[in-house]
Amino acid sequence: MIIRIQFWSYFKDLTGCAEATEELPLGATIDQLLQRLHVRFPKLVAMKNSTLIAVGVEYQNRSHVLREGDTVSLFPPVQGG
Repeated sequence: MIIRIQFWSYFKDLTGCAEATEELPLGATIDQLLQRLHVRFPKLVAMKNSTLIAVGVEYQNRSHVLREGDTVSLFPPVQGG
């Protein structure tokens, strides 16, 4: 299945792109997607413990099972002041 990934904020700088796609087996989880992305974009590894993840418009945990056509957004923690 093909999953679309969007990178937000300075994650665009870490990956060198705003969007990517990844092909995963049916039943793959967000954690499996992140493992592949960490190989493809090694600079993301430094952010692995603080990456926020959404599928569509809903935050999801790393055990969430992805479906064909999902859009996954990855972004750093939001800061305000």
